Amino acid sequence: MVDKVSRIKEEVWKHFKDFENIYLTTCEGAQPRVRPVTLVHLDERFWVLTGTDNAKVRQIRKNPKVEFCLPIQKKDRRGYVRAAGLAKITQDRALKSKVAKYCDFFRKYWNGLNDPNYTLLEILIHEIEYVRPEGITTQKFKL
Repeated sequence: MVDKVSRIKEEVWKHFKDFENIYLTTCEGAQPRVRPVTLVHLDERFWVLTGTDNAKVRQIRKNPKVEFCLPIQKKDRRGYVRAAGLAKITQDRALKSKVAKYCDFFRKYWNGLNDPNYTLLEILIHEIEYVRPEGITTQKFKL
């Protein structure tokens, strides 16, 4: 028998397609900084491709704690998936290559895997907060 938390987790994961526009928050000192990014969902893992010199990379190097929010909508009702965790700068060339090949937008921003401005972040989620579009109850669980 599947427990309630397992059913909710399964429901939450269905909201993540290959690519989602999310709002990612990092910290600059004590100040949260939020910005829209593309979240890549590949092999049950989450990735963000970004520029090496971007503020989010500098902020993550100092404090890897992040949160993101995925707004969801069903007809005229809105909900969200909010996730908290850590961002890890990935140096693994095979992973960087796999994610780059998966992303049709990669060549638009970078000149190949050796481009020093290509940084791959893995988002390691520890906690989820979920509000269904048709509901008002907040569901929270740890991963």
